[in-house]
Amino acid sequence: MKPNITMIGMPSSGKSTVGVLLAKRLGFSFVDVDIVIQEKEGRLLKEIIADEGMDGFLKVEETINAGLDVKMSVIAPGGSVIYGEKAMKHLKEISEVVYLKMSYEEMEKRIGNVVDRGVALKPGFTLRDLYNERVPYYERYADIVIDEEGKTPGQTVDELRGIIEGMMDQKMIQLFIDEQRRKLDEKDQRLREQEEEIKRLKEELRRSLEK
Repeated sequence: MKPNITMIGMPSSGKSTVGVLLAKRLGFSFVDVDIVIQEKEGRLLKEIIADEGMDGFLKVEETINAGLDVKMSVIAPGGSVIYGEKAMKHLKEISEVVYLKMSYEEMEKRIGNVVDRGVALKPGFTLRDLYNERVPYYERYADIVIDEEGKTPGQTVDELRGIIEGMMDQKMIQLFIDEQRRKLDEKDQRLREQEEEIKRLKEELRRSLEK
């Protein structure tokens, strides 16, 4: 098994919701790529689309997804990531790709305001056009397909967790243990640094009071 999991699917399919729950249950980190894009660009997704146009936004999205360097993480990119060949090649190399499958009717019910959500909708496209265009991409890139029909996010996570844990080999388990140890070491180091800083401040206070 590869050292990460990438969630793909239509807008509102629950990539972030399911991804966060899955990361917690597996002890992985969670990467919301839309937030990474906004932090790197200093703009909201809808502002990037307004400023750069759809093609410009897709280039930004592809570049950032193609440059992700993480381990033991659940990655949740935007639904339009599948248009970026370099991005998907990279994500396929570093992760198991999970397609959260949903019906058009369910997507339409959930999606809300497409502008506020930052949906990469091509000029003249309807939501139905978007759905019909993207589904074959999701199916092509998926290593695992989870049908969300009739399931709560918790049930989807339970099903996916069972599949992922069943795929973990000894090498993957050791990688997980090593990553958890690294995180603990980093936390211990931060605590030591904080303790040293507290000691330093106490000493400065003591000296100032003695003057």
